[in-house]
Amino acid sequence: MDPAYGGPCQGIRNSVPEHDKAGTETDILCFDDPAAEYLKTETLSIFAIGPGKTAWGYTPTLAPWLLEHLTGYDVVIVHGLWQYYNYAVYRAVKKLKRQQRTGIPTVYIMPHGMLDPYFQRTSSRRIKAIRNRIYWDLIEKRVINAANGVLFTCDAELKLARETFPGYAPRQEINVGYGVPEPPEFTAAMESAFRQHCPGLEGPYLLFLSRIHPKKGVDLLVEAYENWLGTNAAERPCLVIAGPDVGSQLGQKLRDTVGENPILEKKVFFTGMLTGLAKWGAFYGCEAFVLPSHQENFGIAVAEALACGKPVLISDKVNIWREIHRKEAGFVSNDSLPGVEDLLHSWSQLDEKDKQKMGERATLSYREDFSIATAARQLLVAASGGRSSTGTVVDSNDKEWTDGPITYR
Repeated sequence: MDPAYGGPCQGIRNSVPEHDKAGTETDILCFDDPAAEYLKTETLSIFAIGPGKTAWGYTPTLAPWLLEHLTGYDVVIVHGLWQYYNYAVYRAVKKLKRQQRTGIPTVYIMPHGMLDPYFQRTSSRRIKAIRNRIYWDLIEKRVINAANGVLFTCDAELKLARETFPGYAPRQEINVGYGVPEPPEFTAAMESAFRQHCPGLEGPYLLFLSRIHPKKGVDLLVEAYENWLGTNAAERPCLVIAGPDVGSQLGQKLRDTVGENPILEKKVFFTGMLTGLAKWGAFYGCEAFVLPSHQENFGIAVAEALACGKPVLISDKVNIWREIHRKEAGFVSNDSLPGVEDLLHSWSQLDEKDKQKMGERATLSYREDFSIATAARQLLVAASGGRSSTGTVVDSNDKEWTDGPITYR
């Protein structure tokens, strides 16, 4: 739950305050070190019982904790796959049932994109794909199919999960949606904080804010941007690349590429990871947000850009692209070099009036599809045994379990 990890951790942080408003109490169990620095000022109810051991995250204190405390909860949501904690919850529930204990909670699993076929098909993950297939056959398939349901952040994630592994047969598939909080109102301090990370930046700019990782398509973005500049470099907006891992191999390669081209060197800016005022200053100050990812389960930064009224230029591998396309809140293309060039070209063809209208539609897209209040409400409805307001539910409760159904509470 360290805030530096972002992703699902941030999603939980976003949703808990909304659950509190609905009168739901939330405890968080994680494998962080109890002495972790962030816990000294933490306001959420967090039980840190780690750190986990090995890549599997084995934690010997987890099983006893679950057996002692699980029956004190109505609902358990397990975030993520491929780790010991999934298996531990599965085993604990089975043991409690054998003991004929009462008050066994409803258990849901939220994979956060980890069932996307991309991870099994991409050539750079062949060894990991083999490992995951073996683990699926031995453990994860039973864990998924034994849970009361699997929760998804969007309709595309739900449908893609069906393509990845044989024997995937969850009792329920529920699209509960996902969201981000309303951003703070723009202040001059935000712009000032951002500019401190980006000295020398002048004029309009496009923003990429994510990890500097091959999956994110940032290498395609730099190449497409270079081609797009052409002889019109002076008229084109700059490109700001914000995110951690700029010291990685890819990050260094991109810096070298930019440094070897005098034109790019004046137009492309690397800021490192942006947080707080600086992050919001980057969002509010950009013309548009760009993320040509090869796989993106949801894209919190995409939703944050929309919340700031900024159009988004994304690939069709960002799973919420259909919702954005329907609202005409940005441009969508494929995750190839020509596709990214097309995104940039499409943006440059808009006049200022059309850009403003697209920004207004971006705000509408956020409010109707990606606000945290809506997503949190849908999660609570689904977890309580109701139906998500998105209406995307596949139910197969008539399926027999070898060990009997989990008791609802």
